[in-house]
Amino acid sequence: MNRLTGITVMMACVATAGCDQLRFAPGEAMKANAWAHYRTTQLAANAAREQSASQELCGLTELSARQSAAFVGDYGMPKEPPAVETPQQALSETNQRLATAATKEASQRPDPWQAADVLLQAGLAVAGVLGGVSGARIARTVQKARDTNRAVQEIIKGNEVFKRNNSDAAAAFKQAQQGQSALTRKIVAEVKAES
Repeated sequence: MNRLTGITVMMACVATAGCDQLRFAPGEAMKANAWAHYRTTQLAANAAREQSASQELCGLTELSARQSAAFVGDYGMPKEPPAVETPQQALSETNQRLATAATKEASQRPDPWQAADVLLQAGLAVAGVLGGVSGARIARTVQKARDTNRAVQEIIKGNEVFKRNNSDAAAAFKQAQQGQSALTRKIVAEVKAES
């Protein structure tokens, strides 16, 4: 398989698989927060049992503790796990700040549109390396995809601003969009959620 075919196959795989498989690693604050959450849910389950809470509350807190273990397994252990051995430690100001820092860290992660743009930039770089007529064609195709990506994002955000500023036209606007495919609706919903 020559280089052009190999690169074309790779790009086709990325295009058909989408970016759902792309996942950014959690940072230290997110790992520490997952650990603190796990320990906090264990403490809550213990407290519910010790305080003879209802069977329902005991069941919920025990289930929550088991579910929380999956987050630690997914995120990984922090370099320095926070101290969460008692309810007082769980409720400490340090853990309150940790939860805020983890939320902030999670919100600063690149969104899928940025990831797609990075992949398209990589495609342009590959096309530049290939050179020649094939490289130029690939570069034009990748640049067009990148421009389309940006245009779609701008249009959707503009439409949302229009609907907010013209609430009387929102129903007519929605009716005009009813012919959209399921894929288009999914993309629009994702962009709206990120805005």
